[in-house]
Formats: sequence, C-alpha cells, structure tokens
Amino acid sequence: MREIIFDTETTGLETKFDRVIEIGGIELINNFPTGRTLHLYINPGDRKVHPDALAVHGITDEFLKDKPSFADVAHQIIEFFDGAKWIAHNATFDMGFINAEFDRLGLPPVMMDRVVDTLAMARRKHPMGPNSLDALCRRYGIDNAHRTKHGALLDSELLAEVYIEMTGGRQAALGLSDAERPTTVIEVEEVVVTVAGHPRTLAARITAAEIEAHGAMVATLKEKALWLKYQIVE
Repeated sequence: MREIIFDTETTGLETKFDRVIEIGGIELINNFPTGRTLHLYINPGDRKVHPDALAVHGITDEFLKDKPSFADVAHQIIEFFDGAKWIAHNATFDMGFINAEFDRLGLPPVMMDRVVDTLAMARRKHPMGPNSLDALCRRYGIDNAHRTKHGALLDSELLAEVYIEMTGGRQAALGLSDAERPTTVIEVEEVVVTVAGHPRTLAARITAAEIEAHGAMVATLKEKALWLKYQIVE
C-alpha cells in the first residue's frame, strides 16, 4: 500500500484568499519510508503572508519572491501523490487549501475517500488527548527538539514516525504476514538428571567425647530447655 504523509504551510487561514506556500511529503510503502520525498516552496502571487502565519512558519514574502507558482509545480504534486493515500494531521485544513489551488487551475479535487486524517485517528486512539503533533511526538518518544517552527517537510517526517506508531509501530513496518515471517526452530535434547542417594549413613562429624560433654551440659538445664527436645545420636 502506498501512502504519502504530507503537510502544507500557507499565507493564512482563509482558503478562498490565502495560498499554499510550502508542501512537503514523505512516501510510505506498506508502512515503511522509502526515502522518496517532495518538498516545494511556492510563490503565492499577490497574496502576502499574514503576520500570524509568519509567526508559525517563519516563511517571508521576500523568501518566496523567486519561487515557482502553484501552476508551475502542480504536475509535480499530482505525479508524486498519484495512486497514493493523502495523509495529514488535521487533513481538512490541508486538503481545503490543496483543492482550492487545484480549483483555480481547473483541476479535479482530491476526493476525501483518498485522505486519512491523523488528528481524527489520534482522537479515537487517545480520547483524553492532547493530540497535537508535538504532543504525539512526546507520547511516542519521538525527538522533535529541532522543531522550533512549523515546516512542511520537517512536520511530515515527524508525522510519518507518529503515523507508523499509531498504526502498529515498527513491527508493522516490516509488512510481513504470519505466513511470511521466518520461524526459528531450536531443538533441545531431553536431559535426564539423576540424583544419587547416599548408599550408607554418613559418618558422624562429632566425637563420642563431644556427645557425652553435650549431654552433661543439657542435664544441668531446667526441664524447659530447648535442647531437651532433641537427641544427638551416633
């Protein structure tokens, strides 16, 4: 099964007016990263980056000036995602912007049956939350210390690790059925242990004189003495 874990950054929050300015994607096949990635910065044309969005991702208007337009890279995006599931955290947001960009170019939208929302998955799996990407990284022990700002490719890499954990962890990434899993058989020879009994009573380790001295000492004790309950025999 082929899946693309992806993320977008935008100029703002309004799909009708704001534009996609960054997209990053990680290819998974059978829940295992293949090493193929997509990472594009996109010139939003006349639309400026909103200050609130800038505070989140740090992508400036100046940085985007020489980047290609969405029309210039749409074919790369379509080819990379072709035949795959689109997987994103809060996918409704990302798909709203992707489909708005496709609509501007007269391209068909991505249908939601091809989309998986990891935020919805996390809410079902961990109903008490929190379920932000940072919170999920902490929950699954994924190092995100280098994530000081949002970035489409970085967030996709982190989300890929989270997604693999949420769908069964590293064992699932092997993609092997029970029939395909190698089986190791270890043959163990039967071991019989025989404990030999003593053929005769062991010789006393105390002398007759010591036994006699002990008896004389016990005789001097009162009737409640503990030693009176025991008898030393040769």
